[in-house]
Amino acid sequence: MRLSDPDRERLFERLKHHAATGALSLEELERRVELVARAETAAEAQAAMADLPASVGAPAPAPGQGRARGRRGHGHADWPEPDWQATSERFRDPRSGQVMRVWEDPADRRHYVPDAGN
Repeated sequence: MRLSDPDRERLFERLKHHAATGALSLEELERRVELVARAETAAEAQAAMADLPASVGAPAPAPGQGRARGRRGHGHADWPEPDWQATSERFRDPRSGQVMRVWEDPADRRHYVPDAGN
């Protein structure tokens, strides 16, 4: 899944927040910003965020930007957030017939996203 400009900006804001709280040095912030700037996909951008904790008080994602819609204890989203990890699990949604991929967020919640590779 290609990384959109709004997703990239949210990642920059999260990195800035981590630097402001002292979790990242200036050098590490610059390195990670470069990774996000060069990333073409959400999975590539994840490399810059993988070892960072979920930010308390960090800027919230823009409304409706890949946000999960709750349903029966799991979340359905139009596309994955940059900090979600793709799993190897896929299934066909019985309601729509669309192939869905399972993603997990940093809190280990599962989200179902239409699989772009089908």
